[in-house]
This record gives sequence, structure tokens and C-alpha cells, in this order.
Amino acid sequence: MTLEQADLSYFARGKQENPRFWSRFGGQPTMTGAAVLDVGCGHGSLCIYVAQAGAAKVVGLDLNGSLIEFANTNLTLNYPQYQESVFFHHMDLKEYPDETFDILVSKDTFEHIIDLPGMLAEMKRRLKPGGRIYAGFGPLYNSPYGDHGTAKSRIPWAHLVMGDDELVRRVDTRWTKKVSSIHDLGLNRLAYSDYVRILNGSGLKIVYFQTNCSDKYSSKVLSLLRKAPGFEEYFTHNIYCILEKVST
Repeated sequence: MTLEQADLSYFARGKQENPRFWSRFGGQPTMTGAAVLDVGCGHGSLCIYVAQAGAAKVVGLDLNGSLIEFANTNLTLNYPQYQESVFFHHMDLKEYPDETFDILVSKDTFEHIIDLPGMLAEMKRRLKPGGRIYAGFGPLYNSPYGDHGTAKSRIPWAHLVMGDDELVRRVDTRWTKKVSSIHDLGLNRLAYSDYVRILNGSGLKIVYFQTNCSDKYSSKVLSLLRKAPGFEEYFTHNIYCILEKVST
């Protein structure tokens, strides 16, 4: 496989994004000697970053086969020193062989997972007692640009105004595969209150929970507006949380 410049540029963005990702949890946990699983690893930038921080084993999973192909080729060509400790697989977590990890990470993935309760159950099963999940994701569907660009509009909340049927109809004319629902677009349509309910019912201890984590001025404005009655659902654009598997 030839590494395309567009993919290499996207991977390189991790040099800025990965430290920012960890800062939104209050800092990166100690990785030295840890076994780490990245759910929704994409191009693999966060996995390499974690390996560079001293993790003993890093596994990245993603449902996009082309991204995993890039990650493996990039690993071989540009990071051969980690070939014995970093592994990328094109598969769903539930298909991965039984193995437990100290840390699970998920960056910008939870807003796409249709069966989030089921995924959290799988993640919990993969955690060692006392292990933690670090999940940061957004924009949430009901937030200003929660359609992730599928509406092709710069108008905030345009996807909510046009409704699901119209959004699907418009997108379907541009997609080569049949799109019959919002879920076909890779959007789970979960609201802020849905995430709160699902996280509280996961059987995992919530040790950290923050919303609208960003240095951008627009995020600070949203944080102020979400405090108004009835505004919370529409002005919460991301969630960063740490979930812990309580030792028994």
C-alpha cells in the first residue's frame, strides 16, 4: 500500500490533537508498562502516541478497513520500533479474542456507535479490575453541528430543522450506497440525556465527567447558554468522561 499524503497529514494532526485530548481529562494517565486498547482507532495516531508514552502493548480496533490498512503500513514503514507492541485490527470489539487491558480509550467514536450500551458492556468486559475507560466524543447530535457535516450546511442546527427524512433524502443523492436512515450515516442520534442515562447504567463508576471541553470561544458561549432551562440538550456539544471498573 502506498501512503497517501492526505492520510499522512491527518495522522500528523495527532501531534496537536493527542495532547489536547488528554488535557481534557486533566492530564494523561501513566502509560508505562500498561496494556491499552483503542476502540475506533482510525489512522492509529493515538495508539502510536500511547506507545511512545511507554505502554507495553497497544491494540487499535476500527471498522474502517482502509484506515486499518493505512495504520499497519504506516507502523511498518515509519514506526518499526513498535511493531512488537502495537497491533491494528479491522474488527468489532465483540469479535476480538478475550483479553483484558489496564486502559481503554475512545476518541470521537461514541457519537457513532448505535448500540452504545452493548459497546460499554464489551468494554467493561475487557477491563481489568480497577481499569479505566477514557472516552471523549462529539459533536452530539442535538448540538449546533451534530450532523457531522452530512447536511452540508453552515447553519447551526440545520439538520434538526430539516428533520431526519429530509436529511436522509438529501444525503442519499450524494452517496453511492443506499441510505435509508440516520443510522446509515454513522450517527446514533443520541441526545445528551441519553448519554447520561447510558453511562449511569453501564455498571461502571463515573470518576470524571465534563462537557463542552474546548478552548474555543464558541464552546465557552455554549457552556453559558446550556445553563438556561431547556437549553442543555442543544448547547452541549461534547462529553469527556472517565469510567472505572470497580474492583470486586
